[in-house]
Amino acid sequence: MYAGSAETSQGKVFTVTGQDWDSISDSIAEGDHERIVVNMGPQHPSTHGVLRLILELEGETVTEARCGIGYLHTGIEKNMEFRSWVQGVTFCTRMDYLSPFHNELTYCLGVERLLDIEDDIPEKAQVMRVLLSELNRISSHLVAIATGGMEIGALTVMTIGFRERELVLDLFELITGLRMNHAFIRPGGVAQDLPPGALDEIRDFIKLMKKRLPEYADLCNANPIFKARLVDVGHLDLEGCLALGLTGPVLRSTGYAWDLRKTQPYSGYQDYEFDVQTWDTCDSYGRFRIRLNEMWESLRIVEQCAERLAGLEGAPVMVGDKKIAWPSQLAIGSDGMGNSLDHIRHIMGESMEALIHHFKLVTEGFRVPPGQAYVAVESPRGELGAHVVSDGGTRPFRAHFRDPSFTNLQATSVMSEGGMVSDVIVAIASIDPVMGGVDR
Repeated sequence: MYAGSAETSQGKVFTVTGQDWDSISDSIAEGDHERIVVNMGPQHPSTHGVLRLILELEGETVTEARCGIGYLHTGIEKNMEFRSWVQGVTFCTRMDYLSPFHNELTYCLGVERLLDIEDDIPEKAQVMRVLLSELNRISSHLVAIATGGMEIGALTVMTIGFRERELVLDLFELITGLRMNHAFIRPGGVAQDLPPGALDEIRDFIKLMKKRLPEYADLCNANPIFKARLVDVGHLDLEGCLALGLTGPVLRSTGYAWDLRKTQPYSGYQDYEFDVQTWDTCDSYGRFRIRLNEMWESLRIVEQCAERLAGLEGAPVMVGDKKIAWPSQLAIGSDGMGNSLDHIRHIMGESMEALIHHFKLVTEGFRVPPGQAYVAVESPRGELGAHVVSDGGTRPFRAHFRDPSFTNLQATSVMSEGGMVSDVIVAIASIDPVMGGVDR
């Protein structure tokens, strides 16, 4: 009563909605072969969002695996064509929702290249961008390790992973006012300065993480059960990665030290001391170890950022050009967060020109010279790039993003075919795709 079968051009198709799996396997055994096609997802908890996997099985061995995407399409890139250049930040931050600061950064770097103000960005804004990006890398890797652990039954890894991520989100809320989807990095700099006490909170977080990160190593690195599930699973060598255009930890697990922060530095990364983490196993275990090691390197960078910011007290965080800098002079008042009273008094009561300019800047936005630019950053998942096109107006003519999750998902079939169904879960987790970035 719960399921039926039908003959199609592809053979007999079973619709399974509730009965015992044995009854299906018995029906298959009556046929001429043991081939079965299974839909995994798009609502499956192990597919990292609404990803659909079409698996062809012989027994429990995967003979063919295909991805079905598009279930989370939000039209972000198209919507950006109908908003001002600054408003575009609020859209792109929602793509890869686990690394929103990297989305904002690559977009703003592209806009700044078109405006030809790359050298005018204040030092403090650059340091804050690096600080937030590396904190974001830590929080993203924590989710990757936590969800990957949950999917293979390592529930302790999941609980402590999300425990630490909450600490990072608390820092984001302190600095930007929001835990996710911040729209904090803007063309020309960042939205506002660090609040009082932020550096002390950051230093406390660094101390705590240095105590807690070794817990992951103790739980997983030499754990025979953990290694049995990850070692030699999801294998993909350097040649395969280069052929498919894969980047990030998947590429670095082959031993190739490709990291845009070192190979194509941006936002002053060349001034920071850190090492590119690699592994030489080309498998899921190597990708796990790389993410664990990268969190240590990100802590090193965050520590250096905190030292620099301590010496930049009161420095500007937005370009001096008032034709671009917006919003201006945010402050915390009795009603929460908004423009400072001095700023309001100036534009509303002292200068008609300031009022007109502020009105046009907010409602219309600034104009960007015609042209196109592509700028890439190293997100937690690999090369994240923004191709920004301007026709000289106040809105993007076109904004297109090269999201690493989209590119890296190509490896699903190569990593899964020939393995067990249970290994598909591990292979997907090692890629760490975020479907918000895939579908956009």
